[in-house]
Amino acid sequence: MKHVLIRVSGRVQGVFFRASAKQKADEFRIHGSVRNNEDGSVSIEAEGDEESVDQFVEWCRRGPKLSRIDRCDILEGTIQNLKGFFILR
Repeated sequence: MKHVLIRVSGRVQGVFFRASAKQKADEFRIHGSVRNNEDGSVSIEAEGDEESVDQFVEWCRRGPKLSRIDRCDILEGTIQNLKGFFILR
């Protein structure tokens, strides 16, 4: 199991980043959440098996088609045994 905190900066709001992240998280069986930040970045908490989390992080580095990723910071976290993946408002 692996738990990461991801902060993605660039053109990541208004480009369906959160909805796309939820779709990818479900595809990779990732648990956690995604939310917009006031500074225009997006924060993601992601937990799952190591390979799936690594694949999800790689997707975050590219983002959905309309996004432009300037920076993607990853912090290792403690396993929280999260259930489901949620878009937070």
